[in-house]
Amino acid sequence: MTRQVIRTEKAPAPVGPYNQAIVATGKMVFVAGQIAIDPVLGDVVHTTDITKQTEQVMTNLEAILAQAGATFNDVVKTSVFLSDMQDFAAMNAVYARYFSTDSAPARACVQVSRLPKDVLVEIECIAVIS
Repeated sequence: MTRQVIRTEKAPAPVGPYNQAIVATGKMVFVAGQIAIDPVLGDVVHTTDITKQTEQVMTNLEAILAQAGATFNDVVKTSVFLSDMQDFAAMNAVYARYFSTDSAPARACVQVSRLPKDVLVEIECIAVIS
């Protein structure tokens, strides 16, 4: 895969660990939105803790990416859905552990009125591999 970070001063700088755009070539992997379900328990975990829910979501994404032959380094785009934008900073702190600011994917983050199983966060991603 080839991957190029796009940055321009003619558009606003990112407000978190993401970049304005990524140009990539290769095979695309579209990972469905993941929520804080523990695959062993089969149920939502940490129902009131955005930090722990985000950690579980990232663990789930990592497992799916690995099965596809990808890693977080191959992710070119994420979409983050929060039930409360007040949780943005806490979610962002966990998210930043997985993506360095220099090479982070492009990202959208929005507040929604409700998420499946009343979770606090859902994240989907697109990766590109060779």
